This record gives sequence, structure tokens and C-alpha cells, in this order.
Amino acid sequence: MLSVAFIMQAMTVSNVVQKIRTDKGFTQEELADKVGVSRQTIIAIEKGNYTPSVLLALKIARVFKLSVEDIFSL
Repeated sequence: MLSVAFIMQAMTVSNVVQKIRTDKGFTQEELADKVGVSRQTIIAIEKGNYTPSVLLALKIARVFKLSVEDIFSL
């Protein structure tokens, strides 16, 4: 039987932040300013190199007027 730690380690979060951001006409800098992070953080999220905290994911969802599940998935 697989351990919970192994299963959690194997899961990754994917997102469609870049697609939604460009569809809505936001630059990376504008989105970063609206959610209170650096442009580099937005770049890292879009590339899949950084999984945002729940708070940041909720802020991004609020800016996009979407649910977190519409943006992020396992």
C-alpha cells in the first residue's frame, strides 16, 4: 500500500493562469499588483514552478471572478 506522503509527493498542481490572464487583458505586472506579489511570482505560477498558497490562489480567483477550481487543478 502506498503511503500518504508518497501520494501527496506525486501530486502536482496545474493551472491556466496565463490563459485567463491574457484572455482578460491583464499583464503579469497588473495581475501581480492586484494580488500583492511580484511579477516574478506570477511568472513562476504560470510556468508551474510555484504552487501558490491558498490565500494567493483565492486572491487570483477573485481578480478573475472565477472559482479556484476553474484556475487550479491536481
